[in-house]
Amino acid sequence: MKSMTRRNFTSTLAAAASAAPPDAAEPARYPIYRARGGHRELGRQHGEQAAEHIRRHLEVMCAGHGVTRAELRRRALLFAKLFDRYCPHLVEEMRGLAEGAGIELADAMACNIRGLPEKGGEGCTAFAIAPGGTADRGVLAGQNSDIDSRIPPLAYVLHLAPAGKPEVLMWTFGGMIGYHGMNSHGVAHFANALGGGPAARFAMPHYPVKRLMLECASVDQAAELLGRIPLGSNGNYVMCDGAGRILDVEATTAGPEILRDHGAGFLAHTNHFLCPRYARKENFDQSWPDSFPRVRRMNSLIQAKFGSITVADMQRFLRDHSGQPAAICRHNGDSRTVASLIAEPGARRMHVAAGYPCRSEYVTYSM
Repeated sequence: MKSMTRRNFTSTLAAAASAAPPDAAEPARYPIYRARGGHRELGRQHGEQAAEHIRRHLEVMCAGHGVTRAELRRRALLFAKLFDRYCPHLVEEMRGLAEGAGIELADAMACNIRGLPEKGGEGCTAFAIAPGGTADRGVLAGQNSDIDSRIPPLAYVLHLAPAGKPEVLMWTFGGMIGYHGMNSHGVAHFANALGGGPAARFAMPHYPVKRLMLECASVDQAAELLGRIPLGSNGNYVMCDGAGRILDVEATTAGPEILRDHGAGFLAHTNHFLCPRYARKENFDQSWPDSFPRVRRMNSLIQAKFGSITVADMQRFLRDHSGQPAAICRHNGDSRTVASLIAEPGARRMHVAAGYPCRSEYVTYSM
């Protein structure tokens, strides 16, 4: 029974948000919380500021599973040995998060497991553009984050300044210490769910790994990390670094598949496999149908302006409604755009629109 619980827990956490009713309005802009110090202190400051977001995230998970908080904690503790092995310093940060938010360590762990759907239940259109493609010759990277519509009231921007490590600026929610964003070395990563591919298993959830990637100094280090740590589910990462390199990694439970731009100067990815090993019908059948037109449209938009792309251009691309409902700005009841993100790693800033970018202004957040 215990092994069955382990195999199923990561996927069952994903059902939480879609099953629980909303109880707060979408924000006009996401708040920013800042923390500085050692990992325990980072967590404590984060937890104090985001306490309400964290408590609501836990309520959503419990309601979605139909379980008590005690049962949620029991399931989260199944991951304790994995966390201790691969990210012990982040366990300390989760411990501080629990202290700051007035919850138990197991609650903080549950927030950082969350779960991913086994099929393409989340959308997202991500991109990275090398210096040769932009007007100011700086790297641009980002995405539309297409997830459950109950997430916005739980979300915020988080700026962390860990002692002796690169600063981090990310968009996240409900106590997750790793999500979409960038670091002060210029490393940024944005993510997409993938349909099909190797089977899910009991292994590390993506969220602590996302944070470990933001401790890296290059895309090569981040890709090596994805090959070294066993993952519980498949996911895609579009990345860039301070040297202007861009890279895409389809990170699977069977190991990473590396995708390069082959001189194009940009990469775009949605929710189906592009690598030769897994880009086949049986996996495409498990992907969102709108994944295919979305990536074609993003490629077309970038190609048309390549060499002179600005932040304003990327805002326009991420607001694009061509082919609606199969559009980059995704208006889908099950999984719709809840945040639009554009990072300028060289300038240490990120532009974030809350909810649909077609209806929201981008707000600039800086380290």
